[in-house]
Amino acid sequence: MELTTEIKQYVNRSVLCWLATVSTENVPNVSPKEVFDYYESDKIIIANISSPQTVENIKRNNNVCVSFIDILVQKGFQIKGKAEIIGKTDSDFEEMEKVLTKMTNGKFPFATITKITIGQIKPIIAPKYFLYPETTEKEQIESAKKAYGIKNEL
Repeated sequence: MELTTEIKQYVNRSVLCWLATVSTENVPNVSPKEVFDYYESDKIIIANISSPQTVENIKRNNNVCVSFIDILVQKGFQIKGKAEIIGKTDSDFEEMEKVLTKMTNGKFPFATITKITIGQIKPIIAPKYFLYPETTEKEQIESAKKAYGIKNEL
């Protein structure tokens, strides 16, 4: 499956993503990730800054789910796929590192990268859009700003 322009835009607008993995004992683990981006046409890459449980789970079971939303619009995507841990000795590491380092300006070192090859994509949409179909994104943004205490800039 390929990432559409819309999905790439949501990746760029999302502050965090959440990566779900599972242990060999079937214990779920969800970890917020701040440094992530799309890569090529069918992959998401995530810097492993401080995620030993995530890395260990992926080594044993590479099925993962990553979700990201624009918190104001309250829309985004859930992506399921197969993850691979890319280390500094892997041929792809340097190119992926350049993509992720742009986001951090080198301030967050990481030894590995999680590369997720996409298998399934599903939109995430706040229930308000279904319950009240007349809801516009502009109205949703204003509602979210109020809920989160975000003041409009002057």
